[in-house]
Amino acid sequence: MSDPSAYTYPSPLTGYENLPPLPTDRAEDDKSFANPQTGILSPAYGKFIDPLDNGRRGGFDIHIYYFQANAEQSKYARELWERIRREFPELRIYTFWERPIGPHPVAMFEVNLFTPAQFGAFIPWLAIWRGPLSVLIHPNTTETDVPEGQREARNHTQRAIWMGERLPLDTGLFKRIPG
Repeated sequence: MSDPSAYTYPSPLTGYENLPPLPTDRAEDDKSFANPQTGILSPAYGKFIDPLDNGRRGGFDIHIYYFQANAEQSKYARELWERIRREFPELRIYTFWERPIGPHPVAMFEVNLFTPAQFGAFIPWLAIWRGPLSVLIHPNTTETDVPEGQREARNHTQRAIWMGERLPLDTGLFKRIPG
């Protein structure tokens, strides 16, 4: 896991300065807050926000891991890979690897997501159907002012989301990426 203090974070309120205070009224459920409605949805519903890749790579990679020496996990992973290809043919689904590859410590397969709608449909589906498997969800970002290896390391660690057990990645490989 990367050290969060190694990065800077712009304020999440950039662009929302000098607005009136938010109301403290509660919503109908009497638990959540009643938010002021603007009638305009966030642009994040229609396209990934910067610096996420809205191009060829897609905004997110999903790595679905299984222990290749475990026959039950191998069978489940192969069946899940097939199900994803059948139910989500619009997604980019890669090779079913039967061994570790790249920074990934065990066998896996990868799925790319290109739109917020795909993310919104696939991730909840995967939360139910991943079964005994672990999943790494990481963004693909396009910051041109950050060397590729550093960008990839951050995307695979500090910006990553995990379902199931977190597996240690070989992040040393990212240090060898030129740029």
